[in-house]
Amino acid sequence: MENIYRFSVQLIDGQVLPLKTLAGRPILIVNIASKCSFAPQLSALEKLYQKYRPFGLEVLAFPCNQFGRNEPLEDEMLKEFYSSHFDLSFKICTKTQVNGPEAHPLFGYLKSNTRGIAQNRAIKWNFTKFLINTEGMLVSRYAPRTKPETLKSVIESQLNHESRPVQLAKL
Repeated sequence: MENIYRFSVQLIDGQVLPLKTLAGRPILIVNIASKCSFAPQLSALEKLYQKYRPFGLEVLAFPCNQFGRNEPLEDEMLKEFYSSHFDLSFKICTKTQVNGPEAHPLFGYLKSNTRGIAQNRAIKWNFTKFLINTEGMLVSRYAPRTKPETLKSVIESQLNHESRPVQLAKL
């Protein structure tokens, strides 16, 4: 069965992250933009991450400039912006295209396995969210207007809920 573990992504600090290193953890993948009207969702994503990280949740954010040119900053400036304005601790990848011929292959996989607004496969705007289960398979896709806090129950259903937090390996 296909899953995301065959892909690698580049983090904003230049590190390459093979997604197979996140095996066994649910992952929320989001395309983000600093100048987007949905940017306040970054704080909500951070709260969600802080709450569920001890139980294994990972959040992967992909800055993208394909929608309204809402991500004009480059990687080094992005790192500074997200750190100073939102104090984000989840993983932020390098600026990424999510649609078109230059789209990252991860987004090709995500789009080919889900449909968004009007049953379209293309990502229509910033802050489209994809939930991946502990086996690396796509669970569901959420529209940009879907607030991160509304995903609590579906994230909880994907967690390895034991009475204690999971031991996370250093990446």
